[in-house]
Amino acid sequence: MTDPAAPVPTPAATATRPVGGVQYGALVATVVIVGFVGAWSYFLPQAYYDHFPSVLGEWVSKDGPYNEHLVRDHGAMYLALGAASLYGLIRPSQVGCRLLGIAWTVFGILHFAYHVTHLGHLPPDEAVGQVVVLAVAIVLAVMLLIPGRTAAPAAGPPPGGESPTRTGR
Repeated sequence: MTDPAAPVPTPAATATRPVGGVQYGALVATVVIVGFVGAWSYFLPQAYYDHFPSVLGEWVSKDGPYNEHLVRDHGAMYLALGAASLYGLIRPSQVGCRLLGIAWTVFGILHFAYHVTHLGHLPPDEAVGQVVVLAVAIVLAVMLLIPGRTAAPAAGPPPGGESPTRTGR
């Protein structure tokens, strides 16, 4: 139960919290996944269209005719969000994680909403696979919004006078 006498963190206080392990893990997973999907879609659009995701079926080619422009735009968007996520790994901060979390969550929900309402062209096993993969993407996005825990106040400023940007919690 929450202690009603405990101080409520201000937005400024939560913005300076270290990036937690959950957020950092979500950043790593996001960068790896979108680097692969984005590069494949942008640099090899026909192969992406014909075979994505390969292991779980071929989802894209079953959902309408090939359009190089749209497939490359998809790859470009993934690479752009991936680049922002990579920056979040290099310069971790609560503000960065929250902005990325908002962007990825909005994209993930809209992407999920389209696909979950357009499953008729897929066999049942591929439809289930697609829903699960897209749900996992939303979970990763939401994980970016979960701040790290606050540490007990230290006796003084950390060495060098700078606050840490990432903890393993």
